[in-house]
Amino acid sequence: MKTLKRIFFVLIMITSSIKLLAQQDAQFGQYVFNGMYINPGYTGYKEELYLQAFARAQWTGVRGAPQTLSISADEAINNECLGIGLMVTKDRIGAQSSLDASANFAYRIKLDRTETNILAFGLGVGVVQASLNGNMLDPIEQGDNRIPAGYVSQIMPDIRAGIHYSNEKFFIGFSADNLLSKKLSVFKDYEALNVKVQPHFYLSAGMAFPLNEDFVFKPTFLIKDDLHGPTSLDLNAFLLVKERFWIGAVYRTSVKIYPKQNLQSNLTSKAAVGFISELFVRSNLRLGYGYDYSLNKLSNYDYGSHEISVGYYLVTKKSRRPKCYF
Repeated sequence: MKTLKRIFFVLIMITSSIKLLAQQDAQFGQYVFNGMYINPGYTGYKEELYLQAFARAQWTGVRGAPQTLSISADEAINNECLGIGLMVTKDRIGAQSSLDASANFAYRIKLDRTETNILAFGLGVGVVQASLNGNMLDPIEQGDNRIPAGYVSQIMPDIRAGIHYSNEKFFIGFSADNLLSKKLSVFKDYEALNVKVQPHFYLSAGMAFPLNEDFVFKPTFLIKDDLHGPTSLDLNAFLLVKERFWIGAVYRTSVKIYPKQNLQSNLTSKAAVGFISELFVRSNLRLGYGYDYSLNKLSNYDYGSHEISVGYYLVTKKSRRPKCYF
């Protein structure tokens, strides 16, 4: 079985890394509880100092499968008209890894006297360290000079931008990251090992429907696209119980929105199905867990993907918004 898994992973790396120009951003399911990960316009949304950490192990059981860790902090200041935040993300898949650090800002416009309708324009400025560890690559021919000896890396600037509208029961946002796309050139004459940080675009929206005093239903969606690889669609449906516990289902698939070149015509569209839960241990402490199961051929080799999160508020009296909805 280990041999089969190794062969399968090598096949994945060969087919998906002929040119690493359409590399997807790190995958998280619990962005639904902290939209700053995909949209800087969300910065300061909770109107209190909020600290959060995500950790995700994807395709567990497969050698070299993606592993991601992210920590963030954000706050709304200046009468909640300005959101400021910091986010650091470490992502690794096989021999490739990246470290992303960004400062995020959001200019928040209050559209009515209740100060619950907010239109925010966000900007993130930071750096990305893209790396490749040649020691983790297993050459067919020993002494292959097209594989780097040891660890190579390069630091690149990064800009992300987004717009986000929300009220107490609805949100919609559009954003883009890696706007200063740049290539980590290992060898000028061998493009297969050149890693390019590719721009990604996100469209997300959701609505909360209070059913009664004890239950709130919240459907959301996320469309993610990088202009080269398959367009990804996340469909989520959550139920909030007594403002203490979220439980929800997740379905992830690819969709064809517009024609793309160089995509295989027989790619499986279904990607994964799973669930996400989050518990308010206290009013200022949130613990989350998510699991998703592959619906493609990976299901024969991996044991699913696991994700945990911890969120903590430094409580003040200024928050006007139900923290638990979005």
